[in-house]
Amino acid sequence: MPKAVRFAEYGGIDVLNVVDVERPEPGARQVLVKVVAAGINPGEAVIRRGFLHDRLPAAFPSGQGSDLAGTVEELGAGATGFAIGDEVIGFTHNRVSHAEYVIVDEDHLTPRPAGVPWEQAGALYVAGTTAYAAVHALTVKRGETVVVSGAAGGVGSLAVQLARHAGATVIGLASEPHHAWLAGHGAIPVTYGDGVADRVRTAAYGTVDAFIDTYGAPYIELALELGVPSGRINTIIDFPGAARHGTKAEGSAAASSAYVLRELAALIADGALEIPIAGVYRLDEVRAAFRELERRHTNGKIVLRP
Repeated sequence: MPKAVRFAEYGGIDVLNVVDVERPEPGARQVLVKVVAAGINPGEAVIRRGFLHDRLPAAFPSGQGSDLAGTVEELGAGATGFAIGDEVIGFTHNRVSHAEYVIVDEDHLTPRPAGVPWEQAGALYVAGTTAYAAVHALTVKRGETVVVSGAAGGVGSLAVQLARHAGATVIGLASEPHHAWLAGHGAIPVTYGDGVADRVRTAAYGTVDAFIDTYGAPYIELALELGVPSGRINTIIDFPGAARHGTKAEGSAAASSAYVLRELAALIADGALEIPIAGVYRLDEVRAAFRELERRHTNGKIVLRP
């Protein structure tokens, strides 16, 4: 029987299990995808711990996962956009992509270009659309200076590259072990911590035009201290801070489409965008994968390979 990640109660990493499940059957305009790679994301850990129960309650036993890439295994009635055997990149809103087989609405899929590695394809959706939304929310322009917090993380590393692609000077806040990667991707690395405001001012020659926060407090306050207008600050995580200071809080929901996935995949295929892969784990190593993720010090994305 196919395998899938499930948890039967809220809790830590130890509630995650890999279990046998029935092979899913696609409905109208749906596609059954055999998963080759599926990214994991911090939001999944937050949901699993029950911290979002009021907004996003889990129905037990619950699956998890949104990102996926794989091959088309079966077509539901009326699904005409793909053929069996096609290689695809996609997403699901049903928290089920950490599995061997996943049902996906066909309009949530886009072809995988040959130049996009499987691990990057499977990790594209949440981080890619979140970074895309954050950069576009601030209408980043050529010649501007943009600061990105958590710049070596899954979302931050992509926001850095997309802002650079838009022509901005990018200052990336990250620990020193990640500075070489940032510099190699055209960013100016700056260490976070005490004195960071002065270090950013020095790197920016005094002026910062926009700030993308992918880490959380206290970075909205830092952006304001640096003189960034509230309308040019976007956080993907500090929602109380955004409400308090009137900043933007655009995330993946604002760019959740196969069209955006196709655009991002084309950038990867052209060599203009890279999803750094911090680790690849088997499906039955899902606990170890989340243990590494929840340290919050990885450079890029962690991926499951069923």
